[in-house]
This record gives sequence, C-alpha cells and structure tokens, in this order.
Amino acid sequence: MVIVYGLLAALVALFLFEQARQLYKLNTVNNLIRTYEHDVENPKLIDEMYDFCLKDRKLKKVMAKHNPTKEDFDKLYHKLLLWTNFRKYRRFVPISSFFAVYSLDYLLSHKDMDAYDLSKKMCNFFNI
Repeated sequence: MVIVYGLLAALVALFLFEQARQLYKLNTVNNLIRTYEHDVENPKLIDEMYDFCLKDRKLKKVMAKHNPTKEDFDKLYHKLLLWTNFRKYRRFVPISSFFAVYSLDYLLSHKDMDAYDLSKKMCNFFNI
C-alpha cells in the first residue's frame, strides 16, 4: 500500500511540475505577443524566442535535432509574418509557432517551404 501512495505522490508531483512549466511557457508567449505585436521588426524578439527555445526542456530537444541559427528563426518569423500578421484570441501565429514542440519541429524541418504554405500549416495547427 505504501508503494501505491508513493507512486500516486510521484504522479501528482510530475503533474504539478508539468502544469507549472506549461503556465510559465504560456505566460512567456503572452508577454512576447503583448510586447512585440505592434513592434514586429524589433530584433530583440528573435533573440528572446531563440533563447527560450534553447532553455525549455522540450523545445531544446527540437533545437538540438535541427541546430538552427537565429537567422533561421528570423527567416521563418518573417515568412509567417507575411500571411499571418494578425492576432486571434491569445495567438499571434508568427510568435506562437515557435513555442509548441510540433510546430517548431515542422518549421525547422520545412524552412525552405514557401511563406503561404508554411503560414497555412501553422494556422491549421492553431485552428485559425
């Protein structure tokens, strides 16, 4: 019985840790959107997104897999900005796309894709 309670406690701790990490990430994304939504050409945005992706436990695995540069982030960001320079609810696709594991992996795997198709895929990912 002690093992069951120990396992339950470990699962609860893992759940709380993951929820705290997710809330931190969502808070960071919302702060970036609020700060740079109307200042889309500010170079500090790319630096902040790139640094966060290198530090996040899940996103850094995608970063290690593709080994992108800040220039790759800038190129992808500007491609997304061409067709998705609008905000819907709490999402701003050019920024939000870099903070989900699947979308970041897709962006880095298809960095040479044309801007329209890439933007369409990210809008579909976010149900926009």
